[in-house]
Amino acid sequence: MGKVLVIGVDPATVPGLDVEAIEAALARGQARFAEHGIEADLCTVALDEHATRKITEALERADYRCVVIGGGIRKPEPLLEFFEQVVNLVRRHAPGAAIAFNTSPEDSLDAALRWWA
Repeated sequence: MGKVLVIGVDPATVPGLDVEAIEAALARGQARFAEHGIEADLCTVALDEHATRKITEALERADYRCVVIGGGIRKPEPLLEFFEQVVNLVRRHAPGAAIAFNTSPEDSLDAALRWWA
């Protein structure tokens, strides 16, 4: 059937976030994949010099049908260059995967399903 990789920012590494609430939302989002019988891996990264290596390693772990890039990477304007790097890592290391974007940790399934066919 295929697998999904969800890439996002590790909430524990961002000052001022309600880490417990975001981790709970991530868990609910991952549970939605399981409810639909879709295997989904989660790759969260700190915004540091190791982020692209960690994403590359995650992309190379499986043959993903879709990669969902979270809003924490996509939305903040100061992260535009990092967002471009992530998109290009997906193109390079998972060329057969569709690329989708969520609006919250809980709608990653919806984002992936837009490209699942």
